[in-house]
Amino acid sequence: MTITDMYRLDGRVAIVTGASSGLGVAFAQALAEAGADVVLGARRVDRLEATAQLVRDAGRRVLAVATDVADPAQCQALVDAAMAEFGQVDILVNNAGIGTAAPATRETPEQFREVIDINLNGCYWMAQACGRVMAPGSSIINISSVLGITTAGLPQAAYAASKAGLIGLTRDLANQWTGRKGIRVNAIAPGFFESEMTQQYPPGYLEAMAARIPAGRKGDPRELAATVVFLASPAGGYITGQTLPVDGGLTIT
Repeated sequence: MTITDMYRLDGRVAIVTGASSGLGVAFAQALAEAGADVVLGARRVDRLEATAQLVRDAGRRVLAVATDVADPAQCQALVDAAMAEFGQVDILVNNAGIGTAAPATRETPEQFREVIDINLNGCYWMAQACGRVMAPGSSIINISSVLGITTAGLPQAAYAASKAGLIGLTRDLANQWTGRKGIRVNAIAPGFFESEMTQQYPPGYLEAMAARIPAGRKGDPRELAATVVFLASPAGGYITGQTLPVDGGLTIT
């Protein structure tokens, strides 16, 4: 096996949640280009067809399933559908998430709970369902955020708490499963990438944040997707329980 072969995912089946838009689309396309068949999950199932076509264009098989990760039963149904269609699940990219920016004194319990239910609890329900069927050599990649490590000027208590919690969840699942089940569990902490979430930021916010980024620019979604492929592939086979910032240096400033 050559070094470049180690980045291939031929014969693997990957689940990507939140695959209807933004970074989830980039993840699904990159995994397919690396050789994996892909199962797509999202609440907006009508928007999954465009992502599915990208997977087909890469020559891989695809399955789209309507999924609200806040519901453990729907997470299990997604994994059951993947097993029925492909007979295996080797990679999980826990990408589904929402963001809010509400002052802490005005954020309602319902707003806070919704973010935690999707961003943190949903990742746990998906990991549980996948962990029951994954074989040794499988990989779970949780999409956290630099806001789980640092702050960035907006009032985002719920979002930051969910993403910091996801880093802790990653460590614990890696500790439980890597030795016993052979399942690696890692997290990625993206900085600022073009997505539906960044489109909601106030005018001028991203430009102001650029001063804190040593690389001096926003990230390209394909750069983040390449990191997902690395952690999912044999090339990342000795990495588990880690959180990898992909942020142009934001977290070192």
